Amino acid sequence: MVEEIPLSRPDIGRDEERLVLEVLRSGRLSQGPFLEEFEELVADRAGCRHAVGVSSGTDGLLLVLRALGIGPGDEVITTPFSFVASANVILMVGATPRFVDICPSSLNLDPKLIEAAIGPRTKAILAVEALGNPTHMDACAAIAGRHEIPLIEDCCEALGTTHKGRRCGSFGRAGVFGFYPNKQITTGEGGMIVTDDERLADACRSLRNQGRPIPRRGEPGPHGPNGPHGPRGLGTWLAHERLGYNCRLSELNAAVGVAQMRRLDDLIAARQRVARSYMSRLMGREELILPTVDSETAMSWFVFVVRLATGWGREERDRIIQSLHRHDVGAANYFPCIHLQPYFRELFEYAPGAFPIAESVSSRTIALPFSTQMTEREIGFVVQTLELMIEREGMGR
Repeated sequence: MVEEIPLSRPDIGRDEERLVLEVLRSGRLSQGPFLEEFEELVADRAGCRHAVGVSSGTDGLLLVLRALGIGPGDEVITTPFSFVASANVILMVGATPRFVDICPSSLNLDPKLIEAAIGPRTKAILAVEALGNPTHMDACAAIAGRHEIPLIEDCCEALGTTHKGRRCGSFGRAGVFGFYPNKQITTGEGGMIVTDDERLADACRSLRNQGRPIPRRGEPGPHGPNGPHGPRGLGTWLAHERLGYNCRLSELNAAVGVAQMRRLDDLIAARQRVARSYMSRLMGREELILPTVDSETAMSWFVFVVRLATGWGREERDRIIQSLHRHDVGAANYFPCIHLQPYFRELFEYAPGAFPIAESVSSRTIALPFSTQMTEREIGFVVQTLELMIEREGMGR
């Protein structure tokens, strides 16, 4: 008998425990050496010069929008098929999300539709690598370059993935990773902004820290004798040059992140193993559409999401998910369309049919249990149960 198989579970080991204990014993719980090391490790993996640790991927996107000066009266082109945070941050700065429908294979923004949506109020493209797939991100970057507007790469689900030889996080003016427990690595809660733009990075560092000024090169750091935490630095600590937020990433979170980054390749390899097993077991099911991965993409695999074939609908999908739950198999619908969330419909009067491809895809998705620790026995049980539920549902059609 297989025990309950959750939708996801973090991979935490002894190194994470050891480094957290080291932080607790050090007495330095914020803005210390582990944050600096974590930022360096993520920047290096993304192929970017700068990284700014923050308290969540959502906060990272918010700070980038603020640092770019985007606000009321501006529009940001983005996708309706994503976790809601990618559109929420646009509302948070007072701008308007301009949704564009998606490509039915990659599930990312359709580049052909992006160009047509750009207008005089368009100030950025916020492109999401949906479910960790970077396909079309190079096309988004090219469009942004032609129109001289920044591309913000929401790579919260794509750490460690490459596309056409480029690393996720390096396509836009800035990229943002997320480290929630279901991601490729986790810090519990946390995120990271990556960029080659030093001024943008410094603005984000200030914004995450209550708008405090950033020490210039050669000046002492926060814990030196003249730094804000030093004996002669209190005046600096209480100086605020801009309206900021408290979005710092703690040393405890950063220590977990350092341990996770040190074994990122192993974590990715384990996720790839699970994805390959699902693919090989499910590829013969005509009722399912499996993830489409470009031949020039090396996926690090955030989740494993299948969808029911055309002709199946939301009600059938929902019954299959409920049946999986009854058999102790975690499953979910990734993602409900953002524009049909209640408050978006109230704000912008969206109705079903506004973005037909996103809505069609969203109504048929099933996220299956996915984590580094899944055994072949567990994968087999999930697949058998899913196949049985599909066959039962099909008999009633």
